[in-house]
Amino acid sequence: MALFRQLDEQVEQLLGLFNKDDNWLIVINADPDALGSALALRRIMARRVNQTAIAQINEIKRPDNLSMIRYCRIPTQKLIPNLTAQYDKFALVDSQPHHNPEFKDFKFSVVIDHHPISSEEPVNADYVDIRPKYGAVCTMMTEYLYNMKIRPAKLLATALMYGIRCDTKTFEREFIDADMAAFKYLSKYSDSKLMNRISRSEFHLDWMRYISRAFYNLRRVGKGLFAYCGNVENPDILVIVADFFTRVHDVPWVVVSGTSEDKLVCILRGDGQRRNMGTMAQKLMNGLGSAGGHNQAARAEVPIEELDGVDPEIFMLKRIGQGRKATIRNV
Repeated sequence: MALFRQLDEQVEQLLGLFNKDDNWLIVINADPDALGSALALRRIMARRVNQTAIAQINEIKRPDNLSMIRYCRIPTQKLIPNLTAQYDKFALVDSQPHHNPEFKDFKFSVVIDHHPISSEEPVNADYVDIRPKYGAVCTMMTEYLYNMKIRPAKLLATALMYGIRCDTKTFEREFIDADMAAFKYLSKYSDSKLMNRISRSEFHLDWMRYISRAFYNLRRVGKGLFAYCGNVENPDILVIVADFFTRVHDVPWVVVSGTSEDKLVCILRGDGQRRNMGTMAQKLMNGLGSAGGHNQAARAEVPIEELDGVDPEIFMLKRIGQGRKATIRNV
């Protein structure tokens, strides 16, 4: 039995898009899965196109992401107009064009993702591969490499393995057999010591004050938890706080929110059994800003100006408690 699914037709179609005269820019919203996937796509493009680069729309401040970039030597850079102008072909991995307003100005030729497909926002590109059942895009890219008989070098294998580890939360979130197979396959080529160095770089010391603030503002909403962290220097702090609260016994879902760069950012986490976090995010925002995600993990962002002067914490409390018989109480 083959280790991975056969992708002969997909590989032929994808490689048919690459031309020696083309300059490709791989665009991402940087996190471990996106970074590892972009590095893999860059490897696939090597020697098949004139030039290729990776650019992220977000500021990268999470220590583990910075460590991953440093140790795995991922050549990503901030996306700016002057950089975009240097390229004539564009690829998007671990996202879809409607996920962020900054993607909408691009005409992507390649879109590879694992987030849910929206019937209201169809993806139009020369090559589209979206597999919502997969736990990580890094798994998908590992399958491409395997089908192309490209053995991943140590740094690439480590980046892909770390991407799978993060997006599946070490297989605590939803995953399929392919994710496990890819993780096992990559372990033969990756550097376990490097993996540990990256994974142990999750926190800045000064981020501890946000965790303290979240504890102080923690509220019980029905069976779930809600915490407001106020203004944060980086939205990734909210992700860390939300992931921490998922460890609380008998709490099926968690919402952690805060403001950053004139936006209200909400991170949702759930056990995947009682409610879908992606659906919950969309219902909470009710058409405001952008919202979506998976069964167990989701994110929403709303410009502060769209709150019509309502305090962000009060806004979230009203949205979360709306229509619920359960009372909102301090923990």
